[in-house]
Amino acid sequence: MKIESVWKELEADESILYSGLLYKRFSGEIKPDVYVALKAPEKMRCIAARINNFTNSEVEPLNSLRDIKIETIPDQEHPGKKFLLILLLDNQFKDIFATLCEDLMNNVAEIGDENMLISELLARLFKWQAIFEQYKLPGLSEESQMGLFGELFFMRKFLHNSDDFAFCLNAWKGPENAVQDFQHSNWAIEVKATHGKNHQKIQITSERQLDTDIVTNIYLYHLSLDIRENKGETLNDIVDDVKDILKDNSVAFTAFKLKLLSAGYFENHRVYYTDTGYNIRLERIFFVTGSFPRITERQIAAGVGDVRYSIIIGDDVSWKISEEELFSQARKKSA
Repeated sequence: MKIESVWKELEADESILYSGLLYKRFSGEIKPDVYVALKAPEKMRCIAARINNFTNSEVEPLNSLRDIKIETIPDQEHPGKKFLLILLLDNQFKDIFATLCEDLMNNVAEIGDENMLISELLARLFKWQAIFEQYKLPGLSEESQMGLFGELFFMRKFLHNSDDFAFCLNAWKGPENAVQDFQHSNWAIEVKATHGKNHQKIQITSERQLDTDIVTNIYLYHLSLDIRENKGETLNDIVDDVKDILKDNSVAFTAFKLKLLSAGYFENHRVYYTDTGYNIRLERIFFVTGSFPRITERQIAAGVGDVRYSIIIGDDVSWKISEEELFSQARKKSA
């Protein structure tokens, strides 16, 4: 059952007309006492965690959050216990809140220790607020749209070449502003999408991005794009395509939606991305090794940082590899 369905079921329950807390388990597979809930009389959507040891002073650092409220209330059915509530204050975020809460439920399902549970709940709140702030911006920049399209283009291929969707999604670190877009164990894949006249010029954003002293196996996945209005695959198209691949795996589907939110892609912003189409003019994969053109951390003088540079790689080079070689490595889940 989707979390939205649980809230709607609770909202239709007339027993919450006056006051109190109405709550229901999201899934019987979730070990801790964490519930989907409504707080009356406002019928505020929330997550409620039944706890023993928690003081209001512990939520004081979170009082600055604007769109989420944290509070505790007595548990009427279990004297001596209380509920820690994470409440949504602004209903314009209810779709985003649903995705965040569904992901939270999946991630706390195996937590048996109360202190760990509270830490996990509170640790996510500032990240949630940051996502709400992004929602208020007028969509992604053209560069960010192109970058996200490139990462999703690779993700789609990754999913088609793997039988473990959760593994693929966990490896996607681009929305977290990691050094490389996809990472796991001893490999990393950096996706670069370019366009324009000099379509082979690739921008590298740090001295660590192609540094094999840090990660043993680094791959550069390069897409050269032709961008046209109303022609080609749009960002919305590829988002929908990946969702269709994941639709029968509820955990992976929710994880993907959360990654999109972290990347700044929101359903309410789809109108901004309906006209711009991307056509693939060139697709290349490189294994970063030996004399591959790059700047690494050990080459940088002390005191120098924030290194950005560009490289141009021709077609006839020894570093090119096939998709089969790349995904053979990417499917490996251990060093």
